[in-house]
Amino acid sequence: MAEIIEYKCPNCDGIITFDSQSQKMKCQYCGTELSVEAIQSYNQALTKHESQLSWQPPKGREWDTHEQANLTHYLCHSCGGEIITDKDTIATSCPYCDNQIVIDDHIQGLLKPDLVIPFQIDKNMAKEALKKHFENKKLLPPLFKSENHLEEIKGIYAPYWLFDCKVEANISYRAHRIRNYSDSRYNYTQTDHFMLQREGSVRFQCIPADGSSKLDDTLMDSLEPFDYQKATDFQSAYLAGYLADKYDVSAEECTDKINQRIYTSVKQLFDNTTTSYLGTREINKDIQFNENQVHYALLPVWILNTSWNGEKYIFAMNGQTGKFVGNLPVDRGLYWKYFGIYFLIGMLITTLLAVLFI
Repeated sequence: MAEIIEYKCPNCDGIITFDSQSQKMKCQYCGTELSVEAIQSYNQALTKHESQLSWQPPKGREWDTHEQANLTHYLCHSCGGEIITDKDTIATSCPYCDNQIVIDDHIQGLLKPDLVIPFQIDKNMAKEALKKHFENKKLLPPLFKSENHLEEIKGIYAPYWLFDCKVEANISYRAHRIRNYSDSRYNYTQTDHFMLQREGSVRFQCIPADGSSKLDDTLMDSLEPFDYQKATDFQSAYLAGYLADKYDVSAEECTDKINQRIYTSVKQLFDNTTTSYLGTREINKDIQFNENQVHYALLPVWILNTSWNGEKYIFAMNGQTGKFVGNLPVDRGLYWKYFGIYFLIGMLITTLLAVLFI
């Protein structure tokens, strides 16, 4: 049986969760507010080991080995309900009494996060952001706004790896410039050829990589950037009131993607210093990575699921900045209508310009 951590109000013993607006722990019943550090200390002082009843499972089908390896269960201390959860879940709520819990056994033996960015956006703000996301979308089916059904909205602390490094780069280019001029007798074209040398160092901090295979990488990448200056040291109390998953994609598995991202950024940065030349061509490069460091962090993400016409649509929102991403359905009729209008406007402008310059 998994060990769970529950955060209770010192005044009324009600559920106390992290409030994104006050950035404090707030009781849902009496309104008491405490700092994260205070409730963490209070909770540790009250921590005690409770004995568990032993029982024999009923006869019948048993979980197979694969299912047992990916599932676990716990008892809610508030209502006694038995909950089965994914092995990667470290914070959730009881579906019977809505008690907010952190599953301690899933944290033990696991790499502790270095940093956490607390939620700055609450659930109501996330819902309003979804409505605004539908605005000014000319190709969105008119009925989608009124008929789509918000099936689920959940705040998740998503596991991320943050990569720091320093890059030393040395890149050589061949380039040329062309100058045209004339005198009373001839027109001249002068071509000057250059050997360009670019050398320098670039420091990268907090390049994020999604550490969960259950979250779509494209969706998560689109939520950037986060403000890492507002990150704080991890405390499990920040998880109260939200869901949280532990990583199931290691930092090592993310290095190829991160290295390519760094390499591309450095290359583009150096290439941008040669734009005043023509025909620039790279002939040699040496890019070295050093001072590498990786941090494990939990970042705030709102996941919203809607359905319409039998299709499901998933949206994500940066729980710190409010940036909203997600795909929307396209009304084919409206698409061809606007395509025809813009095509006719383009043809009219082209015809008008042709008449004026004939």
